[in-house]
Amino acid sequence: MKIIKIIVLVLLVAFVGIQFIPTSRNLSSTVPKTDFMLVNKVPTTIQNKLQISCYDCHSNNTGYPWYNKIQPAAWFLEDHIKEGKAELNFNEWGEYSDRRKNSKLRSIISQIEDDEMPLDSYTLIHTDANLSETDKKEIIKYMTQLKNNL
Repeated sequence: MKIIKIIVLVLLVAFVGIQFIPTSRNLSSTVPKTDFMLVNKVPTTIQNKLQISCYDCHSNNTGYPWYNKIQPAAWFLEDHIKEGKAELNFNEWGEYSDRRKNSKLRSIISQIEDDEMPLDSYTLIHTDANLSETDKKEIIKYMTQLKNNL
């Protein structure tokens, strides 16, 4: 029983200790001229869905939940956001070449069709980010039109 108390104490000290390791935050107060919404004439309904379902991980401004200050959740979020922005950053859309835009649009369409995006781990907590079948069809239709106009 004494060994269990020691293990619990060590784990507790480690948990408290990792709280002091900072993470970077993905926050920006400006929307660049290269943002997807500004470069394209995006209908309001699609704008709202993209901002709610995509922009936290795929832009330069994340709306952080309450648990982002608790480690190791903050590390998970930081890593997830870095990966998302490396794959697609809606704020940098205007800087992409037409070829890259075409590739990103195909990827967006495919991932929405295959229910890969938004991620289940994200929609579990952000239930408003779930895309209905109607939302998916509208976004896919818009992205397909955009792709065809490149």
